[in-house]
Amino acid sequence: MRNFAFFAAVATLIASAMPASAQTFPTRSLTILVPYVAGGPTDAAARIVGEHMGPTLGQHVLIENVSGGSGNIATVRVARAAPDGHTLLLHQLAIAANVSLFPKAPFDVEKDLTAIGLVNTSPMMIVGRNTLAANGAGELAAWMKGPGRQVRFAHAGVGTLAHLCAALFAQAAGVAVDMIPYRGGTPAMADIVAGHADLYCATPTIAAEQVRAGTAKGYGITARDRIASLPIVPTLIEQGFAIDLQLWHALFAPSGTPRPIIDRLNGALRRALADPRVIGSFAVNEVAVFPAAQQSPEAAAELVHAEIVRWADIIRANRIEATQ
Repeated sequence: MRNFAFFAAVATLIASAMPASAQTFPTRSLTILVPYVAGGPTDAAARIVGEHMGPTLGQHVLIENVSGGSGNIATVRVARAAPDGHTLLLHQLAIAANVSLFPKAPFDVEKDLTAIGLVNTSPMMIVGRNTLAANGAGELAAWMKGPGRQVRFAHAGVGTLAHLCAALFAQAAGVAVDMIPYRGGTPAMADIVAGHADLYCATPTIAAEQVRAGTAKGYGITARDRIASLPIVPTLIEQGFAIDLQLWHALFAPSGTPRPIIDRLNGALRRALADPRVIGSFAVNEVAVFPAAQQSPEAAAELVHAEIVRWADIIRANRIEATQ
């Protein structure tokens, strides 16, 4: 009986302490790790959201860019961080694709991370250097098949949507390409403009301005509808390529983070995503926030699981490898 009373008292103390930790959280600045270099869409999403979550939480939200390892370096750091809500990860679709691309990674996405909420989503756009003779995706595919042609297809890291999009387009065109990895979208786009790479599957965030300025060519949007800021660029589906891809971002905490803290973070995220300034900052680059009904931790976890399954099938069917 004494042992029972002792354990019951301990359980009561733990239960009463958890809400208190949420009430005092956060006790210091928060850090959102971004697995890519500054200037890309994932970095932009983290900075916009972090800036608006800070006042709600009453603490500064710092952004730390930890690129490399196809996003796995930043991911493992957060997976191993103290589960107190002060160290977070803002990642994109690659976190799901990496499960199949890196089966020996030192973490389990669904077991070692806890989803806080979905952030935003946007289509991709295949762009090329402005000196390419081809106009339109059909002509581009024909150009890629030219005798002795070595097509330099840039991507923002193994497992990123830019990489997967490139692999799918090359497969649809029936062409083998040289996959050129970069440490993020910004340096990849810079090499397209400079003519050091031929093609890149970019977000409108970093490509639309270059296409409008004529320093890069737009070959196709990876969605069912054209984007408002570049109506002259047709979708790939319009041009006979059945490619419909959307980039998405989500916010994560280490597994074991108390639910009251997750709820506090989710509330701050929701408030940020409801801010017209945040919505406008994203919309200018053809990026949309997820509807409020899809902003819960549960909805984020469901999407991550569904995407892990979806991309496992695509990666296997297209023989996409981490070495590409």
